[in-house]
Amino acid sequence: MDYSKLIDLHTHSSFSPDAEDSLERMVERAAALGLAAYAVTDHCDCNYWYPAESCCGGEKPKDIEMYGAGQYAFESIAAQSRIKEKLAGKVNFLCGIELGQPLQDIDNAEKAASDKRLDFIIGSHHQNKGQEDFYFLEYDKMTLDEIYSLMDKYFSEMLEMCRWGKFDVLGHLTYPLRYIEGDYGINLDLSRYEEIIREIFRTLIQSGKGIEINTSGLRQKYGKTFPTLEYVRLYRELGGEIITIGSDAHHICDVAAGVGDGVEIAKAAGFGYLTYFKERKPQFIKM
Repeated sequence: MDYSKLIDLHTHSSFSPDAEDSLERMVERAAALGLAAYAVTDHCDCNYWYPAESCCGGEKPKDIEMYGAGQYAFESIAAQSRIKEKLAGKVNFLCGIELGQPLQDIDNAEKAASDKRLDFIIGSHHQNKGQEDFYFLEYDKMTLDEIYSLMDKYFSEMLEMCRWGKFDVLGHLTYPLRYIEGDYGINLDLSRYEEIIREIFRTLIQSGKGIEINTSGLRQKYGKTFPTLEYVRLYRELGGEIITIGSDAHHICDVAAGVGDGVEIAKAAGFGYLTYFKERKPQFIKM
């Protein structure tokens, strides 16, 4: 595959608690593939900003490894900045973060989003306020009404995050389906959320923000992108112009995985250009 016109703007290095390969190895892999643009977007989970010993009154939650992820992001940004300078002219490497749950610690979210070293910020929602990441929930022990209630809160909190809007692209819309549908085989009727999804898209479009096609679901049980073509097309029909593609790779073997499929979805939705960001400003690549 010719990667020279492809991008991967959602990947994680070992600065993320759930990834293994070093930042250097991830960038080397992207350079070897010859991607037109590449970003590392290590986790900056605002509700998990502080080290574990200072959280939860000393209690240790199930997802303890995520604590401190907000602070680790600044170490990643510093390391990315050094590599970016070193490889200038050799690879189009972008300094990024994935800003998770910003409204759950707004002060630190503002601090992260204002870092001038950043080229690119993904805004993501991995868990509802007061609940664990969707990854940890046991959906087979819930009623369908309880699952729909989770999704109600998911979209509502996401809309508020988009109204805050201090990021560039909304990450992996429909993320909970990775587990609800993919792992547990529970199919949901998302038509009940069409109007709030429209409002999310209108909010993003009005503030010049984009969405990503996250291809991680293609290599998981879910078997589809986040979101699917239906919603990428809706975003375009409403006037959306900014579309990125991200593999959500946590290992070097997954860098750029599925990005070609993401391009085909973008084309089918009516896009003629992909987007990447330099110093938080959109740049366009003709597909």
